Amino acid sequence: MTSNQRPERKVRIGLQLQPQHADYPTIRRTAAQAEELGVDILFNWDHFYPLYGEPDGMHYECWTMLGAWAEATSRVEIGALVTFNSYRNPELLADMARTVDNISGGRLILGIGSGWFERDYDEYGYEFGTAGSRLNDLADALPRIEKRLGRLNPPPTRDIPVLIGGGGEKKTLRLVAQHADIWHSFSDLNTLERKSAILAQHCADVGRDPAEIERSVGVGQSMGSPGDVGPQLRDLGVSVFTIGISGPRHDLGYLADWISWRDEQNRER
Repeated sequence: MTSNQRPERKVRIGLQLQPQHADYPTIRRTAAQAEELGVDILFNWDHFYPLYGEPDGMHYECWTMLGAWAEATSRVEIGALVTFNSYRNPELLADMARTVDNISGGRLILGIGSGWFERDYDEYGYEFGTAGSRLNDLADALPRIEKRLGRLNPPPTRDIPVLIGGGGEKKTLRLVAQHADIWHSFSDLNTLERKSAILAQHCADVGRDPAEIERSVGVGQSMGSPGDVGPQLRDLGVSVFTIGISGPRHDLGYLADWISWRDEQNRER
């Protein structure tokens, strides 16, 4: 086992069901199909406009959808990959997360990042600032979210797992070391190995065991089959593998391949 000898976790498979270019009944059916196939985590994303395809195509808001998924699903964990801190007051976001956690019976993952899609900011009247200022705002927000979660009545059903997405080496990875239960990256193998070492140093600096932080990556068909890329990522300590799909047609074939590979891996443990 490389990457600081992290203990091996069970493989989990996520689906980022992107809320663009499809109507909600289609998205809801796909969510149900994915849960039936055996996916572990169902993510959406936190944008107000499509990221690709027709720029003014169909698109839905993130947290309203998560509330609906909390009722429409029964087993999978749900969350945003990721929520953008800039769009909501931290105390409000904590309350939203607690509410969806309660509705779902304790299945929410609080995915969060600093934000980057400038059109969202311009169209909805948020200050875009700079990458550095947005990260500073996230650093200020995370303790506020944690504090508010401890004050709510009723409280969350569990310690809501916090997923932080991104790979900035000076600020983002330090926030991961300080606050995250899961670190999500879209890095290739070499970059992931290097950034994992940097994260381990941040963990040492703040007095945290890096083994406490689960590693998550986005995977796509361009990377090859699960049997090709999965073992290499596992050697770097990755245990959550997330496939992204967009409308108008949702093909779950590649997701099914990863679920089959997951089952093989977990049987061998």
